[in-house]
Amino acid sequence: MSSRELTEITVVGNDDTGLVARVTTLLFERGINIEDVDQAVRDGIFRMTMHVETSEMTVDEHQLRRDLAALGDDLDVDVRVRFPAERDTRQVAVLVTKETHCLRRLLNARSDLDAEIGVVIGNHDDLEPVAEEHGIPFHDVGDEKGVHDEERLLSLLDDYDIDLLVLARFMRILSPEIVFRYEGRIINIHPSLLPAFPGAKAYRQAKEAGVRVAGVTAHYVTTDLDQGPIVTQRVFNVPDDATVEAMCERGQPLEADALLEAVRLHLNDDVSIRRGRTELSDSDEEYNLGMPSELDEVTPDGPIDGVRMDSVTGESLGESDD
Repeated sequence: MSSRELTEITVVGNDDTGLVARVTTLLFERGINIEDVDQAVRDGIFRMTMHVETSEMTVDEHQLRRDLAALGDDLDVDVRVRFPAERDTRQVAVLVTKETHCLRRLLNARSDLDAEIGVVIGNHDDLEPVAEEHGIPFHDVGDEKGVHDEERLLSLLDDYDIDLLVLARFMRILSPEIVFRYEGRIINIHPSLLPAFPGAKAYRQAKEAGVRVAGVTAHYVTTDLDQGPIVTQRVFNVPDDATVEAMCERGQPLEADALLEAVRLHLNDDVSIRRGRTELSDSDEEYNLGMPSELDEVTPDGPIDGVRMDSVTGESLGESDD
């Protein structure tokens, strides 16, 4: 049974002893079977996501919500429940600052996505007209300096029942509470070939390092800045005389392309996270995760130190004939 056919329960709050036992005991007593559980603690914040089978539970949905809410109040944690019927159409929130290219690409492609872009949230109001063009609600959660109000952001994500957060050049760092609550469900686009040049001004970092090729990376967000599992990447050449502005112009279309591809992969359930890396499932969909496949034909696959290597698998084919 897939996770979309199971009830999802999330628990987020200050870490304390006995949290897991209290929650799992409540579920056991109501005839609920836990199919999958993922938990972590970071900076004193506890997060647990469970997918459970509720078809044979001994209480109705409303009673389970009340019981879990009461337990959450007792433990001083936030408990959310989402039943399968409430997850038929997944909801996406796009977080933005001032750059339009990624937002426009996502909105133009939204009819082809297996989800609904329900809201655009900014830390400035610059992109409100873009959202309005597509009939999508826009909320500005930033102050005059662009510092976002995390409590309001969390409230909006809850109001719109968000499944996936897409950071479309959102130039702020999300707190561990938000990242933990939506772990594995936040995708960011970064203007470098991660893990190279994380953090701010990535194109300038690449220019100053004298790279010959630069690129962009769509990745899942973790509490470690720009170190989350990589989903898709794109590459472009950097001419000797390229300015930082010229690199931005070359990179921005690729940012939009890589981000949209990563969103498609996630929404199609064709990518998963295992041990800090992404893995693809078997799928009939065609994706472009990195460089175009045509480049495989011109990529050298000759012997390395006398050992012939397979250009696709990277495995040794035995000793060279030389």
